[in-house]
Amino acid sequence: MESQVMILLLLALGIIGYLLSYLGVVALRHWAEKRHIIDIPNERSSHTRPIPRGGGLLIVLITLLGFLGAAPLVQINLFESGFITIGTGAALIAIVSWYDDLGTTPCWIRFAAHAVGAILVISFIGYGQSLTVPFLPSINVGWPGILLAFLWLTGFTNAYNFMDGIDGIAGSQAVIAGVAWWGFGVLLGEPLLNLPGLFIAASSLGFLGHNWPPARIFMGDVGSAFLGFCLATLTLTSVHIDPRLPVAGVLIVWPFVFDTTFTILRRLQLGENIFAAHRSHLYQRLVIAGYSHQSVTLLYTGLSLIGVLVAYLWMLQVPSSDWLVIILPTINAIVLWYYVRHVETRTNKTHRIAHSIMHQRDA
Repeated sequence: MESQVMILLLLALGIIGYLLSYLGVVALRHWAEKRHIIDIPNERSSHTRPIPRGGGLLIVLITLLGFLGAAPLVQINLFESGFITIGTGAALIAIVSWYDDLGTTPCWIRFAAHAVGAILVISFIGYGQSLTVPFLPSINVGWPGILLAFLWLTGFTNAYNFMDGIDGIAGSQAVIAGVAWWGFGVLLGEPLLNLPGLFIAASSLGFLGHNWPPARIFMGDVGSAFLGFCLATLTLTSVHIDPRLPVAGVLIVWPFVFDTTFTILRRLQLGENIFAAHRSHLYQRLVIAGYSHQSVTLLYTGLSLIGVLVAYLWMLQVPSSDWLVIILPTINAIVLWYYVRHVETRTNKTHRIAHSIMHQRDA
């Protein structure tokens, strides 16, 4: 009975977090418009009109302050749990990203903040020397795990930023991932998972009310970098709670991981500068081919939900779940890639036919 009361209390706090986020973004949007903190469309943009940015600041504040305020209710020691250290890293990344939203911050400063955040996590929490993956009971990663942990933390922080390119996509993924981590925490009786999951989901849902296509405000780097870092940190540190959780953590953000990895490898193959701005992510290619922001966001939301389903089957050790962890994300990735190719081929054919008709009329 006591645990049920606690769950209801935390859900009430989540509702309050949602309302504060929703109302806070309204105020922030008006402030950003007055201060001309606006995202002006350019040749790489997926939007066509000026939109205020920086709405992710409410996600940062509510997630950090929500955890800080709720931790004593579930008897979490803020120092022993690592919140002070991890929160400092997350706050540093958010502050540097916020300044980038206000103006322009050099890339090396942004990466330095990401690196410091990753080092803080690894130095305090560690990196998990053993990992459970499908078909293998345990893998001892040893000291190379430090490098892998650093690359995961900094890489996914940037990947989330890259994926925040159309209305609703980053906010939707954050809501799904936050709810999933909340569920993992309830399943395992671990507040270090369900508290951050709860406030990430609640604050992101409040923001999404203003960012759902057509967006009235953008998340900005302050929100996307912060969310990427937090979700990457949860995935890394959860290995100390259950060695199966890191695989589950990757599954719930699998569409973002695949899209970013595929795009980087493709650009390397084509000899392109992977650090240069571009519009060649799979989700961007769908928009360029004529699909709406809403339809693409819903597609990625559906793929994320499939990842969550597989993650829970994996955590519950359902028979054959090892195969599902391998097969379903792979099928999703292949289908997404072929679908993008099909859409682009069809669009190009339509354009060629239209161009031919116009040429004949001119003749």
